[in-house]
Amino acid sequence: MKQMERGILSSYDFKRTSTKIGYAIMVLMLVGMAFTMLYPIAVTMLNGFKTNAEVNSFPPKFLPTTWEFDNFSKGWNYIDLTVFLKNTLFIFIGNMVVTVFVLGLASYSLSRLRVPYQRYIQFFFMVTLFIPAASYMIPSFVNLKELGLLNSYAAFWLPAGANAFFLLLLKSFFDGVHMELLEAARIDGASEVGTFVRIALPLSIPIFATLAIFVFSTAWNDWFWPSLVMHSEDKYPLATAMYKYVINVRRLDTNIKFAILFMVMVPPIIVFLVFQKYIMRGLHLGGVKG
Repeated sequence: MKQMERGILSSYDFKRTSTKIGYAIMVLMLVGMAFTMLYPIAVTMLNGFKTNAEVNSFPPKFLPTTWEFDNFSKGWNYIDLTVFLKNTLFIFIGNMVVTVFVLGLASYSLSRLRVPYQRYIQFFFMVTLFIPAASYMIPSFVNLKELGLLNSYAAFWLPAGANAFFLLLLKSFFDGVHMELLEAARIDGASEVGTFVRIALPLSIPIFATLAIFVFSTAWNDWFWPSLVMHSEDKYPLATAMYKYVINVRRLDTNIKFAILFMVMVPPIIVFLVFQKYIMRGLHLGGVKG
């Protein structure tokens, strides 16, 4: 018989009234948090099955009176989601390549090479985490304009190589890699780049898998920055296309809007449910080690 692992609270703890009350409060808080997170998704899905008159009726009804399944086919035909999905995936792949090689090599250098003023450089990157993103959005736009990178995917890939949070997370991970493995590769004649590609990079797959989820989430949800740097409509990512062609369009029926939005909501939810264990594992591996 398999022995059950002991939790934080034992059966003896539950005999006390104060423990039962505290446990009940925590459970209620978790149920409330789950409800506030799942309710918008459920409303979006159910409104996608309603008629347009029922969606705009007052008082609103949670469940549809008649299920309009063709709303999703109408929404799919209204906008070419595959084009914008391709653009989003293209941005994600480019951002991920930059993250692996630029941030990977930079964090590896700070962790395992004798970089002059290493602690000051690390402190500089740490300070940038406290700077609001809105404060350097305009300077970034001006720099990209002067470089001639507007209306190109390089406007996403170049800033991806300056993510201080990813850099420090990767550095913390490389700090935990055994130095003997890297020294063995150097004894065999491998260069520093070769050591990174052959030894450090394969060992970093868990942390890069975690970063891939974060990068995917950013590429999928960001709409404001693409609307600034992209001028061609056929290059819009999915979130920007949703904002311009679905949310801000008045001639489109509300139930069709909800159907399109729900179709866009499903892929990231599936990605998170499938890879959620890698998020916690990667954050644990990238945590500060004593």
